[in-house]
Amino acid sequence: MIGGIFPVFIKEVISTSVFKREPPETKCEGFDLRAFRWTQVMIFSIEEINKDPALLPNISLGYRILNSCASPTNALRAALTLASGLEDMGSTSPCPPAISAIIAESGSTQSIAVAGTLAPFHLPIVSYFSTCACLSDRVKYPTFFRTIPSDYFQAKALAALVKHFGWQWIGVIQSDNDYGRNGILAFTEEVKEFGVCIAFVGTVLRTYTMDKILNVVEMIRQSTVKVILAFVAEGDFYPLMTEIVKQNITGIQWIASESWITAPRPSTPEIYQAFGGTLGFVVQKMAMPNLKPFLTSICPYKDPSAAFVSDFWEIVVTDHLKRVNFRNQFGDKVFFDEKGNPPAYYDMINWQLIDGQVPASLCSNVCPIGTRKAQIKGKATCCFDCIPCADGTIANLTAECTPCPQEYWSNERKDECIPKTIEFLTYHEPMGIAITVVSLLGASLSLVTVMIFIRYRETPVIKASNSELSCFLLFSLLLCFLCPLTFIGRPTVWTCMLRHTTFGVTFALCISCVLGKTIVVVTAFKATCPGNNTATKFGPAQQRIIVCSCTVVQIVICILWLKVNPPFPDMVFRYSNKKIVLECNPGSEAAFYIVLGYIGILAIVCLVLAFLARKLPDNFNEAKLITFSMLIFCAVWITFIPAYISSPGKFTVAVETFAILSSAFGLFISIFAPKTYIILIKPEQNTKRHVMGKI
Repeated sequence: MIGGIFPVFIKEVISTSVFKREPPETKCEGFDLRAFRWTQVMIFSIEEINKDPALLPNISLGYRILNSCASPTNALRAALTLASGLEDMGSTSPCPPAISAIIAESGSTQSIAVAGTLAPFHLPIVSYFSTCACLSDRVKYPTFFRTIPSDYFQAKALAALVKHFGWQWIGVIQSDNDYGRNGILAFTEEVKEFGVCIAFVGTVLRTYTMDKILNVVEMIRQSTVKVILAFVAEGDFYPLMTEIVKQNITGIQWIASESWITAPRPSTPEIYQAFGGTLGFVVQKMAMPNLKPFLTSICPYKDPSAAFVSDFWEIVVTDHLKRVNFRNQFGDKVFFDEKGNPPAYYDMINWQLIDGQVPASLCSNVCPIGTRKAQIKGKATCCFDCIPCADGTIANLTAECTPCPQEYWSNERKDECIPKTIEFLTYHEPMGIAITVVSLLGASLSLVTVMIFIRYRETPVIKASNSELSCFLLFSLLLCFLCPLTFIGRPTVWTCMLRHTTFGVTFALCISCVLGKTIVVVTAFKATCPGNNTATKFGPAQQRIIVCSCTVVQIVICILWLKVNPPFPDMVFRYSNKKIVLECNPGSEAAFYIVLGYIGILAIVCLVLAFLARKLPDNFNEAKLITFSMLIFCAVWITFIPAYISSPGKFTVAVETFAILSSAFGLFISIFAPKTYIILIKPEQNTKRHVMGKI
């Protein structure tokens, strides 16, 4: 004997009390053709087995089928009735056989109640439609089996469907039972991995009051979602469906669980206007031979005591069939199709929205390129604002801003990294042209002055100014004037080493020559004292030694600098975000300032010595000129240090070249302009008497 429990009648809300504290009045009604068909398939299967002696030799199968009214309480009552054998069978057998197994139930909540209660009795329970993943627990439900996959797999399939169509903002509706809650829980866990957000969770049940149903309807109406998953049983969902149709809520793409995707009522003309095009997964089925003749032969006159046949026949012969549109929509396919599948079209989807296109369901539109997502406080992750990327970052393929590499910067649209502007002092820009012109002018003046000194080397003015040291000084000034040219152009390894060392050595040579001239002036002043022969001890050889030794010290410093930590071309990013400044990094800051410091020491010594000899009794007192030139030199380089440190980019180079040219012109004009003036403009003063100040 095999027991069967089916929801042949469904439980529906009939009326609601005016007193909210009182539960609504419900009763079991509403004949379910699909559930009745399940009962007939069970009977057909048992008869087919009994006809074949090879299947169960010497064993005949019987059945006892009860109605659960889609209620856990009624399902449990029916299961206990079947298990105890207390039901009046109307059988002539004095001892009817006990139930060997129970086919139950369609609803997961009903199956949980039945399987949990009968588990201690080791009575097998086989379900044909209960899909809750919780029923797979073999510890709680050791005797429960089913012929339909678990919702664990359906949840994965539904999540994959949502991902396939790119829906990221969806609503869900669940039955207020184990089937709905567990199904939505599994679905939610799956779609989280795809970045899908759940806008709302509505809960329905066939016994809910109309107020609760209307709350869910309002939730749907106020939401911006265009896709809703209903993980509900057909009977639980039908009250909400009718209210949605009544309020003319359309334009929503519905996704159905297996419980109602093949149910007949959603396909009636009145429901179809809101739920047409619903997507869902159907349990795979196959044709059963001889089933259709069996179904078409059902007749109340054949066996008046057959379970539910009289109710079925009443439905068939009344006008109710037209109202639910079984005849017009499906004809005999609803009940008499031997495969049990309604017509399916998974390649001819009737989308709910515009022009048959796949509907989009997004809380926020995809951020355009150049912008990023900004989460809106208090809302789901799928709801965001799009704000422009910060400077230096871009967003092209993703909704996140990524920083550009160090050598690049974002364009105006913030969708592409473009190379930064390379900046260095060039010969083509006004500043470079000016430095070049002034450098060449100074070098030209130095060459012209050298030629003048050579041409007039026998005149008193030239002899009085020590022609050899003057030529050395002019040669060093020539190099000083040409030195700024190494600061122009794209920095390279060689130009960086050349510009700093050339500057250091040429200025050391220049100041050494000035130092030699200063010493000559001082010794000449002392030689005027009786019995002092200092001038004879500081002749040309000693002057050359002074110049060479002071210059060699600077050369040694520069060699050590180049050996230990030489200058090198460097890209500087700190001055501007949109450009790269190419400059020569001194390598060793200490070495750079030692070179400057050494030149400063030589200049200070010259200044002190020249200051001591400033009162020589002649008209052409070179000590005064040297003093003035050293004051200019020191003032320029004292000003240079803070200006050099604070100047950005290529202006650092400009400041350094300005200091070189200013100090070089200061020396040139202070020392050689008066002599050249006398030689060329006032030749009458170019006499020994005038030079010695004797009239």
